[in-house]
Amino acid sequence: MKVTKAVIPAAGLGTRVLPATKSVPKEMLPIVDRPAIHYIVEEAVRAGITDILIITSRGKSSVEDYFDRAPELEDRLLASGKEDLYRQIIDVTQMANIQYVRQQEAKGLGHAVLCAKSFVGSDPFAVLYGDDVIISPPDKPAIGQLCEAYDRYGLGVVGIKEVTPEQILKYSSLAVEPLEGQTYKVTDMVEKPAPDKVLSLYSILGRCILPAEIFSILEETPLGAGGELQLTDAMRTLTLSQGMTGVDYIGKRYDMGNKLGVLEAIVEVGIAHPEIGEGFKDYLREFCKTL
Repeated sequence: MKVTKAVIPAAGLGTRVLPATKSVPKEMLPIVDRPAIHYIVEEAVRAGITDILIITSRGKSSVEDYFDRAPELEDRLLASGKEDLYRQIIDVTQMANIQYVRQQEAKGLGHAVLCAKSFVGSDPFAVLYGDDVIISPPDKPAIGQLCEAYDRYGLGVVGIKEVTPEQILKYSSLAVEPLEGQTYKVTDMVEKPAPDKVLSLYSILGRCILPAEIFSILEETPLGAGGELQLTDAMRTLTLSQGMTGVDYIGKRYDMGNKLGVLEAIVEVGIAHPEIGEGFKDYLREFCKTL
């Protein structure tokens, strides 16, 4: 079955990017001239996904406003002859069928995904973590690469990357076996492993495709690391019962819940920007001489 639904958990507090995120959701932090959430939705749309549910929380109404119409602004742009800008903001509102639901309590990523049960129904669905912007070739969106693996193997899929020994303790660790190319068989996983429980340096980073069975598993999964309902714990149950596939996707991942990740995204997307890229590169060349 083709994956046409996606869930974007965007309810986190963004504590690693305080104090900015006290009033600005981390998903709305700009990367040049678009907020992070725009890049995530655009990735899903490029993969053929048509229906998107964004999981929000209190104080994040600006996420909904961004994808909504703004009649006064639109009229002003047209009256000023700024038709290109008008078309840009209209295009944003027409990217996909976007719905919203609030996670009323901060109980973890697994709990956030569980909020999507009614939206998903019995269909397989994509999960694009709201912290993670992944820039890939236009014809190879990261989540699209996972969809291809789902079509091929018929199992849940996780997007994976090798990380450092220090990072693996903060993320998840997977036991993997090569299948073909950048695709792996996943045989086990653990969330935030103790040093003696690390399975490999491969970790789930930002993307997955899950069958609807994950919801019944989540409902039976006890609270895990941090006293939260961990999606990784539920996916481990799925892995041990059905198996899962891992895809070391093509693309650069930026952690928008991390100050350094935000700066990396701005710089690297900025130098490729069609409008200001060349000027920005000239600035960086001169600036680097002062370091």
